[in-house]
Amino acid sequence: MFESLIGAVVVVVLFVLVLRQQGRISLIERELGALRSLVLSGVNVAAPAAKAVEAAVNDSVPADAAQATTAIADIASPTVAEVAQAPAAAPEAATSEPMPELSAAAKAALTGSAPAATAKAARQSEVETALGTRWAVWVGGIALALGGLFLIRYTIEAGIFGPEVRLALAALLGLVLIGGGEFIRRTGFKVPVEGVAGAYIPAILTAAGAFILFGTVYAAHAVYGFVGPAFAFTVLGAIGVATIVAALVHGQALAGIGLVGSMATPALVSSQAPNPWALFIYLAIVLAATAVIARMRDWKFLIAAAFFGTGAWTIAYMMAAPGTDLAVILFIDAVTLAVLAFIWLGSRGGEAETARNGFDWPSIVPGVFVAFSALGLSVDTTLVAAGGALPGATVLVALVATALYMPRALPLLHAAGVVSVMIYLGIIPPATIGSDISQGNIGFDGMPVAAGNPWTLRIGIGLGLVFIGAGFWAARRFAATAQVRAACWAAWGVAAPLVILLALWFAYGNLDRDLAYAAVAALLVVVFAAGGEGIARAEQPPLKGDIAVSFALCGSALAGLLMLHMAFGSGWTTLLAGVAAVVPALATRWRSYPVLGWISVGAVVAVLGRIAFDPTIVGAEFLTKTPVFNWLLPGYGVPALAFGFAAWQLARTTNGRPRLAMEAGAALFALLTVAMLVRHAMHGGIIDTGTVTLAEQAIYTLIAIGAGAILVAIDMRSPSSVLRYGSMAAGVVSVAFIVFQHFLVLNPLFTDESTGQIPVFNLLFLAYLLPAIAAGGLALYARDKRPPWYAQMLAVVAALLVFAYATLSVRRVFKGEFIGLWSGLGQLETYTYSALWLVIGVVLLTAGVWLKSQVLRIASAALIAIAVVKVFLFDMSELEGVLRALSFIGLGAVLIGIGLFYQRLLTRAAREVDKDKQEQ
Repeated sequence: MFESLIGAVVVVVLFVLVLRQQGRISLIERELGALRSLVLSGVNVAAPAAKAVEAAVNDSVPADAAQATTAIADIASPTVAEVAQAPAAAPEAATSEPMPELSAAAKAALTGSAPAATAKAARQSEVETALGTRWAVWVGGIALALGGLFLIRYTIEAGIFGPEVRLALAALLGLVLIGGGEFIRRTGFKVPVEGVAGAYIPAILTAAGAFILFGTVYAAHAVYGFVGPAFAFTVLGAIGVATIVAALVHGQALAGIGLVGSMATPALVSSQAPNPWALFIYLAIVLAATAVIARMRDWKFLIAAAFFGTGAWTIAYMMAAPGTDLAVILFIDAVTLAVLAFIWLGSRGGEAETARNGFDWPSIVPGVFVAFSALGLSVDTTLVAAGGALPGATVLVALVATALYMPRALPLLHAAGVVSVMIYLGIIPPATIGSDISQGNIGFDGMPVAAGNPWTLRIGIGLGLVFIGAGFWAARRFAATAQVRAACWAAWGVAAPLVILLALWFAYGNLDRDLAYAAVAALLVVVFAAGGEGIARAEQPPLKGDIAVSFALCGSALAGLLMLHMAFGSGWTTLLAGVAAVVPALATRWRSYPVLGWISVGAVVAVLGRIAFDPTIVGAEFLTKTPVFNWLLPGYGVPALAFGFAAWQLARTTNGRPRLAMEAGAALFALLTVAMLVRHAMHGGIIDTGTVTLAEQAIYTLIAIGAGAILVAIDMRSPSSVLRYGSMAAGVVSVAFIVFQHFLVLNPLFTDESTGQIPVFNLLFLAYLLPAIAAGGLALYARDKRPPWYAQMLAVVAALLVFAYATLSVRRVFKGEFIGLWSGLGQLETYTYSALWLVIGVVLLTAGVWLKSQVLRIASAALIAIAVVKVFLFDMSELEGVLRALSFIGLGAVLIGIGLFYQRLLTRAAREVDKDKQEQ
């Protein structure tokens, strides 16, 4: 019942659609008649008609549709020409005939403009057009294909025919659909309805027929067993390839159907004794045929899908087959690369087109799969045991060679480089990914990875030479025309050899000191530098120092860093790495490559990383306890001097951002030298243990304040936002040190730390007075060079440090070396604080007036207010006798003196104002 209802609905829909199409055809016939009458009457409709035809066929259509459109134009042209050559009597005869009524679309075509009503009507008919044309054709094609399969199923369930008859009828239906599609393509319905090129009926019928044929052959093999696997495999493959070939006249969608069927054929046909050679020869044929078709039509998605299917079968074979044949894998990899290079990318223009079009994105797919197969051949224990490490290396070399031969296949280079790095990083012990130390193997994504074998060293050397030679040759070749491609080749020309060298050194060399590997690294320094110079000479203009040259020279610098680490101990490595920053700075005398200055900056970063890893330079056990004259002095001081010299040299040549960075590096290392020597001296030669004391923290605070001042000075010479904000950051850090460490955490009032036995030059002098002088000096220096809040912040901190120093010094006079709060307060000590705070307030007031600093005057007022509160609330209750009286007398005298002082200032200011008015 339900199926009958669906059938009735389908019949009604088809009947309505047929009537609708018949109405559209009648309308077109009437409009063509009207246009003919207008032509006969002498109206010039050639141009509007041409525009109308052009608009009608503007959408992309398959090859036959385009040919049919051309045919219509050929038919229409003679008609218009014949009418134009008609005798003058023709218009008169034509005018006597009734003029047919024109539709809005025809009128728009004649006048060359489309009225708003026509546009609205066109929008309203879009849904109707979609339902009546595109969806009808698509759903109809799917229905035909499914209907054929359902018919076979129905005959099986009903037992109407035997298996042979059922399969023959299904095959006949598929052939009829394919023949019908070809018949319609050749004889009828050549031109699709406007905007319906995607619903090209011949292609839909052909696809449905191919689908039915696939199902028929598969049923004959898998369901009934009428044909063997060899015959079924051959026929299914032939159907798939024929479908792909038919796409030449039916479009890319049909090719996709044929490709899917071809790639699914090996999975559909099972065999008791599968032959891998038959499988991969078949895949090679399908890949080559698809590539030819895709190349003729420039179908990128089709060729990418073909490469994907072939690669997926290759990886599945490598992972599933217990006895994998290495020759089969090498064969299909070779075929894949050959199809890519000679069929898909062959004859695609010369150097100019290659530089203009960049890389070919479909080549990403074969690059990934072929490189992954090389990874499996190189690291899988079973595959390595079967054929050694040479097959994987051979595939990697083939990838590089293909990318070198076909420049647009650049993704192959990246794939080969990434896989080479993965292989050689995997031999570095201990492994960081799924390591199995007990068996000496490494795990990669659940797959056991072979450790280094006797061939690893030789293959590593060979691969390194391949990347160096191909990388620098190609970089020089493209340096003038394709800078990005040249940069890619140069980058892998240095990256892969460096990683291989590092991995081989870790696996086979002496990690403490190995002069043989150091010599190889030194050779790479020379080779990379010479290669960069060769690339620079090939640039346009020459010696510009573009990104490819930058990669080469950066590789030379990294090789030099490896050489130092391999040849020298940790102390000499740190020292010489700092000195090495001078070399690229000196090179700017002869070459103005932008990267040279940044290589010097890279040396700063390298030395910073080295001292972060080991601040003792030579190791804690080898660092002597001799103050100052130990490894810390050259380890930090020599790089500081080298960075300063490099900055001086860059200032006279390139004079850019690298010079500023080198100046900052020199200042930083100078401060670090002092800080580390101080910590070494104060902790008995041990710098990586022990808590920070107040004296040590005071030195760090002084260093931070000094760094801020140095950065301000450098910024005033060469303005830079980095130096500007860096100097303010140093000032904020120093203030944070003071507030949290000096006043709270390490304050001897709370810690009862010894302040020393020397009366003046003691811990309080170092921790409070010196930072106060430094912060005040920086505030005075930066008041016109930095935002007002910055100088005011430093001025307030300086005033607080002076207050703290004076107060703590008074307590030290009364309590001695230890001044903890729990030792109590005496009456004379309490009175002394009041007097001292009043004196400090007056001093701050005087300084604020002299320096015209409102912050200091406010600080003075705040301190005097604190003294007033102390006298009235604390001294009145705690002091007795003459001390209480002196406290109030002193407070009154100071306050009166301040009042007289301010009155004098106001009187002087008023006199100056009156004098200015009189002069005016």
